[in-house]
Amino acid sequence: MKLHHLRPAEGAVKDRRRVGRGKAAGRGKTAGRGTKGYLARHSKRLGFEGGQMPLQRRVPKLKGFTNPNRVEWSVVNVERLSSSFDAGAQVTPDVLRERGLVRKGRPVKVLGRGEIDRALTVRAQAVSGTARAKIEQAGGTVEILVN
Repeated sequence: MKLHHLRPAEGAVKDRRRVGRGKAAGRGKTAGRGTKGYLARHSKRLGFEGGQMPLQRRVPKLKGFTNPNRVEWSVVNVERLSSSFDAGAQVTPDVLRERGLVRKGRPVKVLGRGEIDRALTVRAQAVSGTARAKIEQAGGTVEILVN
């Protein structure tokens, strides 16, 4: 069997309807559009629903503004740092990603929820004021990375 031997199944392909080809063809004169009026002379406008309120006008509009320059942070709280690292450890965004605490490709921000009981050296793109105070109170240091 070759490509030129292939045929569609019997009854699977119908001839297209040829309208406006005379009375004998069965779809002559008005070509199935009725007589006169807008629909006999034009096709319906996109989204027209027969006079019913169209979907694009029924659906509420979105309010507000989406800032295209918004920075999405990967946040980690000091309680997670306390449970995940030993005293004296270096905490950097790369180490946090390896341990699965933050997502890849986002700057890291350390927040102050929970308590920290060990001295850590924390390097991140941003640190909240409460997180900085808790880390330094526990004997650790905080460095802000510029990326």
